[in-house]
Amino acid sequence: MELLNILWVILGIGLMLVLNIRFKINSMVALLAAAIFVGLMARMDLLSILKTIKSGFGGTLGELAIIVVFGAVIGKLMVDSGAAHQIAQTLLKKLGIKYVKIAIIIMGLIFGLAMFYEAAFIILAPLVIALAKEAKIPFLKLAIPGVAAATTAHSLFPPQPGPVALVNSYNADMGMVYIYGLIVAIPSVIFAGLILPKFLGNLERPTPQFLQSENPVDENNLPSFFTSITVPLIPAYIMIATTIANIWLEKGTITYSVLNFIGSSQIAMFIAMIAAFILFGKKLNHSMEWVMHSFDNAVKGIAMVVLIIGAGGALKQIIIDTGIGDVIGQLMSTGGVSPYIMAWLITVLIRLATGQGVVSAMTAAGIIGAAVIDPTTGVMNGVNPALLVLATAAGSNTLTHINDASFWLFKGYFDLSIKDTLKTWGLLELVNSIVGLTVVLIISIIA
Repeated sequence: MELLNILWVILGIGLMLVLNIRFKINSMVALLAAAIFVGLMARMDLLSILKTIKSGFGGTLGELAIIVVFGAVIGKLMVDSGAAHQIAQTLLKKLGIKYVKIAIIIMGLIFGLAMFYEAAFIILAPLVIALAKEAKIPFLKLAIPGVAAATTAHSLFPPQPGPVALVNSYNADMGMVYIYGLIVAIPSVIFAGLILPKFLGNLERPTPQFLQSENPVDENNLPSFFTSITVPLIPAYIMIATTIANIWLEKGTITYSVLNFIGSSQIAMFIAMIAAFILFGKKLNHSMEWVMHSFDNAVKGIAMVVLIIGAGGALKQIIIDTGIGDVIGQLMSTGGVSPYIMAWLITVLIRLATGQGVVSAMTAAGIIGAAVIDPTTGVMNGVNPALLVLATAAGSNTLTHINDASFWLFKGYFDLSIKDTLKTWGLLELVNSIVGLTVVLIISIIA
């Protein structure tokens, strides 16, 4: 029965694509239809299907809605106040058009390492548009390297939740994960962000309406470069400070509770948004009505993206509840493949099936860990734990599709078709993942 569920998942994804591409049905409706189809075919009870859809929809938005909405507001205020223009103009002046892609890669790595991925993407997006406009190049030529950098940093390096969980599962040394991770990250970003776009043909697309400024930028009333770059990084500062402080703080104390409340991604984004109200609004002599106008337009512009992300979460939860991840893991672990390749393959397949990077990584870690860790000593035999972390992490950062919230975020923010999203987002993730595994295998031979 579980093997048959794989077929239903494939058909469900196909149904969603047909409804959306062929019949032009709204993505949210098509995703919910696919979720119900998979649940029915997997012989889930009708009330169980309803419960799972509500759980997946609500659970996904419970984690992401505040971050996505507040991040969209910050991004909109950066555009409307001219902060994005200021950053773009300054970077171009200092680095020149020749190095603009390097600038966006550096920003993507910083944001991806320091912030929740969706928050990093949402803050990076208006900067991509502004830089592309200043450099007079298609925005996708900057979006691809920027997103490649952000996803690489997010998937490979602590303190992001996926890598931290893998370090704990494999008893790896975090310092070695950082050292090897840097070696893996550099070629991964170069191939996915700089080389891949050369083979994607014409990347000219109209600037998304949502990320266009409604009024001409007043060159005489711009926030400073320091202010412009500091406000979107406020969540990063807060979350990194919290992570460092937690090394010494004792759980259960008032200080610990207060600091981790402030250091949560939602509250950190809220604080950054309030700072944006002040520094991009009132300090530049804009009225609160002006600020709230940008707020309202940001929320309206992102509303459908949020609903689609929720519907994708419903489909994801239906797929997870069919038990498909366990089936894939059991099938893969029966072969005599290299543990690095096995960890990557299992993670890739579960990520494709569930759309969940952390879930796929942790499921693979449980399967691989049981195979390579000696239960009596807790030591891996003939396997480098840090490299196993990176192989699994690379698998969690692979080709994704309609059951992944990040897929819809990329599509919705840049106003792309599903075909174009698969061509850009999908391929950059696939190349990133394959190059990451290749570098891990090379290191395993040399080290």
